[in-house]
Amino acid sequence: MNSPALPLIRTREELEAQELATLAPYAQKSSQSAGRKYREPRHPFRTEYQRDRSRIIHSRAFRRLEHKTQVFLSGTGDHLRTRLTHTIEVVSISRSIARALALNEDLAEAIALAHDLGHAPFGHSGESELNRLMRDHGGFNHNHQSLRLVELIEKKYPRFPGLNLSFEVLEGLHKHGVPPAPPGGRRGGDAPVHYRPSLEAQIANLADEITYYSHDLDDGLDSGLIQPTQLAHLDVWRLSHEEVRRDFPRLAGAELNGYVIRCIIDRQVQDVISTSAVAIATSRVKSVDDVRRHRRALICYSPPLRAANRALRKFLYANLYYHEAVAGINQSACRMLRGVFKAYLRDPSLLGRHASRSVRRDGVERAICDYLSGMTDGYLLNEFSRVCEP
Repeated sequence: MNSPALPLIRTREELEAQELATLAPYAQKSSQSAGRKYREPRHPFRTEYQRDRSRIIHSRAFRRLEHKTQVFLSGTGDHLRTRLTHTIEVVSISRSIARALALNEDLAEAIALAHDLGHAPFGHSGESELNRLMRDHGGFNHNHQSLRLVELIEKKYPRFPGLNLSFEVLEGLHKHGVPPAPPGGRRGGDAPVHYRPSLEAQIANLADEITYYSHDLDDGLDSGLIQPTQLAHLDVWRLSHEEVRRDFPRLAGAELNGYVIRCIIDRQVQDVISTSAVAIATSRVKSVDDVRRHRRALICYSPPLRAANRALRKFLYANLYYHEAVAGINQSACRMLRGVFKAYLRDPSLLGRHASRSVRRDGVERAICDYLSGMTDGYLLNEFSRVCEP
């Protein structure tokens, strides 16, 4: 009697071989990762970047994104985006661009998943307020805080702090400036300076822009703070609006606006794929190290779309981010954040036992900043009631 056939199990080695066979020569391959700060045995069935993706998704910081503000205070509308839904949308666009350019989708996704972990409550207003409060103590920046979270603050493993992510994901989270040296200093000595991160990191960075430009506009329309008539002079809106009206003349209202936003995103993604493919080809990069040595970003918009996006960004700041309905709530939220910060400064014991441990390591101001930046909007409101109100 024949024994039943075993199901096919794809090993890590097979997945790595598939990457080598199918990805572009300048893509970052899992088997060629520079490694992790703390050495770990490789997984039998998952590549390094698949492991990174799982570690980020299972982190506490990732779960908290569900209750952090994108533009509108978390919980103020059923369909308005939070920091978590924004992140998922960045992941989707990152994978689409990486797939079209034969790059490593898993790496692009892992960077996109982690890119906003360090955001403070109440969105960019909360970040600005924390930066002011920390002006004399190193400041606050959500990109730096994302790195701090995954390298130090998250407590998931008994043998090391943080998530011990691969060098390539950490490189992508730096976002600005010269990428860091890999574990063991293998990029030191006489090695050439690297000006750019991997193409996968560049994709996550641009996907973030595409997402918040278009989806903040979508939320502005959905909330009623922006009217379609205000957008007629913006090329980003006008071109897609004309296309939709031509193809679907009976669409109106929210359905029309929603489909225009969909077309804006598609137009942007197609532009980035086409423009980046030309930039990569003309740069003649042959390896991921060639990409890092290249002075200019190779994942990019066409010049007309770059100019159109600048105009859209300027419009959003003037008509949405600084709109009195948004700014008033944000100012109130920042007063609460400031009040809680000062209450903790007067009495660090309010931080609780676990946060108090970091006071000895980092100083009281940085420990308070870490604690506050990790809060959700709702938790900060509760803390304000607990420590500030009589």
